[in-house]
Amino acid sequence: MRAFRLKSLLCRPPTAAVRLFRLAKIITVGLRFGLDQMVLNADASGRLLKLWQIVFFWRRFRESRAVRLRRALESLGPIFVKFGQMLSTRRDLLPPDIADELALLQDRVPPFPIELALKYLEGFYEKPIDEVFRNFDRTPIASASVAQVHFAELPDGTDVAVKVLRPGIERIIAHDLALMETAAILLEKVWVEGRRLKPREVVAEFTKYLNDELDLMREASNCSQLRRNFSDSELLVVPEVYWDWCGKSVMVMERMHGIPISQIEALKAQGTDLSALSRAGVEIFFTQVFRDGFFHADMHPGNIFVHRDGRYIALDFGIMGTLNEEDKNYLAQNFLAFFKRDYRRVALAHIEAGWVPAKTRVDEFEAAIRTVCEPIFDKPLKDISFGKTLLRLFQTARRFEMEVQPQLVLLQKTLLNIEGLGRQLDPELDLWKTAKPFLERWMNEQMGWRALVQGVKDEAPTWAATLPQLPRLVHKALTEPERQQRLHREEMARLEAGQRKHNRLLTFIGVLLVALVGLEIYRFLT
Repeated sequence: MRAFRLKSLLCRPPTAAVRLFRLAKIITVGLRFGLDQMVLNADASGRLLKLWQIVFFWRRFRESRAVRLRRALESLGPIFVKFGQMLSTRRDLLPPDIADELALLQDRVPPFPIELALKYLEGFYEKPIDEVFRNFDRTPIASASVAQVHFAELPDGTDVAVKVLRPGIERIIAHDLALMETAAILLEKVWVEGRRLKPREVVAEFTKYLNDELDLMREASNCSQLRRNFSDSELLVVPEVYWDWCGKSVMVMERMHGIPISQIEALKAQGTDLSALSRAGVEIFFTQVFRDGFFHADMHPGNIFVHRDGRYIALDFGIMGTLNEEDKNYLAQNFLAFFKRDYRRVALAHIEAGWVPAKTRVDEFEAAIRTVCEPIFDKPLKDISFGKTLLRLFQTARRFEMEVQPQLVLLQKTLLNIEGLGRQLDPELDLWKTAKPFLERWMNEQMGWRALVQGVKDEAPTWAATLPQLPRLVHKALTEPERQQRLHREEMARLEAGQRKHNRLLTFIGVLLVALVGLEIYRFLT
């Protein structure tokens, strides 16, 4: 009850005055950084922009529009910073300069007071924090826009990391999302480019991401699934979740010890083979995508550590991507077709997946893909960006009415992260060369004789139950048509008998009515 009362207090909807104040701040920040000019620049005539510049004649901007947008989001607070981070992944919608600048946003958010954290945790556990944990570090080890992390010890001495949501974050998020949605609607109505950029869809996508991150039980289940997928891996270690201490707003997991992957010098001092580490990262990514169809979709340097034995350590599982079998087959066929410069196969893969209308002319689509990809192959393979190639493919496909697939947007974002990390560790990393054997092996397992053998193995456990029933099932299949015909004849006979009975009743009623009418006429005449 204490936790419920505390959450109710923190999640009260903001008053109208608070909303107006927040909206006024957003407008003020937008004017200060010249975001209004970015909208007015879309006016082809230029008259509105000239008039606006006369009104605000004192404003001068030395920084580019992309830098000003990033700084404005940072000024508006952590939710807008996170929105900018998500927006940076939508390179299919944004100009390259803005997407590149927004990718620089860092979630360096000041921690909230320890008193609030303790009050919230004690309300959740319904006992003093020192009775829940043997030791609880009052200084947070990490702080982000929606949560912060403290180290602690369970009663049995196990070292753990405790992640707790910011108190009142639901109210702040609901407020800011409402303002973003309003701004998106206005943007679509007043800006020519608004409809093409689909601002309402982008805000809706951001809302989904945030709702996922606000449910720490969901994050805990993601962590548990990834740990199970890599339980015997020599490449990746995932922390264990301690479910008895978890809730929607609190997650307790194994404390991991390692070096952040961005600290290259520390990794060298530890004796880590950076080239092997970069290749292992590529293998981990493609294993998640093509073996499991379940991948970590937020793999920026802050979420990846390196264990002293050279294994990767994954952290922060709020955003995970999923792919079905059709998605995986589509991607594998595209990647392998790229290796062979088989652009027709790439075009057909899009059409067969249903992501491009069936009416699309294959030869025109093939020519468009060739125009994008052929110049790339004039470079050494190690100088080709795998992620950017996939991005250009998506952008080209949009010209042919391809709808953006959310799971592929997450995949492209993750692939860019992996590629950037890999080349930071080993500038000579050839991602294509590293990935090709893995993809070829996976395709053989899916479509070759190995796939047949694996299919037999997968189905074999059900045969023991099915084979004894086979004679009865065959007999049933053979006799079922005759039985159905007999039942049909019986049903028709029953209906005909009912109809005859119904007709006799109607005839009797008709005769009775005629008799009664005749009787009344006789009485009237006499």
